[in-house]
Amino acid sequence: MGIRPLYDRVLIERIEEETVTSGGLFIPQTASTEKPLVGRIIAVGQGRLGDDGEVRPLVVSVGDQVAFGRYAGVEVKVDGDDLLVLKEDEILGIMSA
Repeated sequence: MGIRPLYDRVLIERIEEETVTSGGLFIPQTASTEKPLVGRIIAVGQGRLGDDGEVRPLVVSVGDQVAFGRYAGVEVKVDGDDLLVLKEDEILGIMSA
């Protein structure tokens, strides 16, 4: 089973970041209660539906690494993976490499 977002929604997989202290100690993700606020887009909808009925393409695309707000989107479980569905305007920015 899969999921395909509609219109201006995107499907995001959170990126777990490894944390290392300045002394070189590794802090596992399980020690943190905060969920990552960065993720990779794995699916996008067809575009934003305007008032005139025109569909405008999204700015983001599959593979983009993006930042989003702490309370943005809706969490869904697909094939055992925890993913996030949110609107394009909830994305704060595209991370550069």
